[in-house]
Amino acid sequence: NKNAHEQILSMFTNQAADILIGTQMLAKGLDLPLVTLVGVILAEVGLTLPDYRASERTFQLLTQVAGRAGRSPLGGKVVFHTYDPENYAILNAARHDYLGFYSQELAQRKLLSNPPYSRLIRLEYSHYDSRKAEEASQVMADQLRTWISNLQNRIDMIGPAPCFFSKVAGRYRWHIILRGTDPREILRNRNFNDWNIEVDPSSLL
Repeated sequence: NKNAHEQILSMFTNQAADILIGTQMLAKGLDLPLVTLVGVILAEVGLTLPDYRASERTFQLLTQVAGRAGRSPLGGKVVFHTYDPENYAILNAARHDYLGFYSQELAQRKLLSNPPYSRLIRLEYSHYDSRKAEEASQVMADQLRTWISNLQNRIDMIGPAPCFFSKVAGRYRWHIILRGTDPREILRNRNFNDWNIEVDPSSLL
């Protein structure tokens, strides 16, 4: 039921249970001073998401969940289980090295021309018919290629492709990503009808 997680956490806090297994919601601001051991299974799983912030979010989550252990004089230990132990996000999270992660992440983003070294625009189209969603995306992609070819500023186009969460509320979702120093130029004085447009999107999923 909707209160189950609160009941479970209450039991754990009151020592009615010694082991708690859960999702990443356990990383979010819980003050559990009796916790002395935290384990993370498949610590690298978030790195596979098709979003340029995947490493940043993985580092953030791992440091948050690690902070649940050792919040009392009892001390604590954190264990990351991973098939990618050399990844800089996991290594820096294990060391609580924020500056180390920041430096390596910026270098990676610069190499791939991702923000903050560029800006993004995300165009999303959804429809109850999967075929129509794909067709509309292909038509828009062709139109964007024509517009881009007439611009002086370079704009890279990624897609069209199904969104990571390809179906939401019964609608099939496709998107196109535009990347450049100022891709907003392509939006000016143009009608995108049923397309949802995000400038500098917080997520590409």
